[in-house]
Amino acid sequence: MEKNESSLTSLISAFGRAYHSKYDTPKIFDDYIAKDLITQKEFEDIRKNMIQGIQFFNHEIAIKFQDQPDEILKWITQVQLSPTPLARAAYCEKVLFHEIVLGAKQYVILGAGLDTFCFRNPELDPKLEIFEVDYPSTQDFKRNRLAKSNYQIPDNFHFVSMDFTKDIILQNLIDEGFQPNKKTFYSLLGVSYYLTKEEISNLIKELFAEIPLGSSIVFDYADDKLFEEKGLSNRVQNMVQMASASGEPMKSCFTYDEIEKLLEDAGLLIYEHLSPYVINNKFFSDRSDYLKAFETIHYIHAVKK
Repeated sequence: MEKNESSLTSLISAFGRAYHSKYDTPKIFDDYIAKDLITQKEFEDIRKNMIQGIQFFNHEIAIKFQDQPDEILKWITQVQLSPTPLARAAYCEKVLFHEIVLGAKQYVILGAGLDTFCFRNPELDPKLEIFEVDYPSTQDFKRNRLAKSNYQIPDNFHFVSMDFTKDIILQNLIDEGFQPNKKTFYSLLGVSYYLTKEEISNLIKELFAEIPLGSSIVFDYADDKLFEEKGLSNRVQNMVQMASASGEPMKSCFTYDEIEKLLEDAGLLIYEHLSPYVINNKFFSDRSDYLKAFETIHYIHAVKK
């Protein structure tokens, strides 16, 4: 990722969370702080670009709502942009709080972007040490936004700047205060698609090599239909095409057996697996808007045994 690309990726993700917090009911995941990390101009620019790009997403919707830009924005955000980031964050944080009860002392967020968990949960200081891992440029960008919004960095919060596909992760974490002897929870959200299978395997093996039994991870992954499934209003195909056009093509998809074997090789067992069908029932049932679980995307909670 280049500097501008990493900032844009995190901004668009924050835009989706901020939009959901402000406009959608009921809430799947209420990130009420996300809006503070986006300027009004950035919000308006993203809004404008999405509305102008409706022809790419859906020609029929473009015609149907040609005089209703807010409805176009709602459609794009709820159909294409928000379903997976909202539901996976809700799932991940629910698991995290359960793991804290079971003794987790450290939370490592891989590919953190503009994540706001620490600032939404100040009561966890000093119970939980939180480590955000991302590119140096993304973290510089986030530091700047936090400062402008008058958010103070708490004592239990640690920035860990690196490219975790190339750098030695554990040592970088230790250098920032991470303790390998403490039970740890990892999140790896919105990342696995862009890594090769070998990179994912090596990453998970390194993360769990030295930490205690009972430590665990939540991550999302694409199943083996990723490059075949078109999805609702072609949204899966759109996602793959947009990733390729941005210079960050999607590289990996798995059968359940493949992901189980990858985790087994790293000493992990699958504690919970959520298919798209289960995700839809769990997070999107009884809604009257456009929000529905994304096809081909699964969530996993795996534990070191």
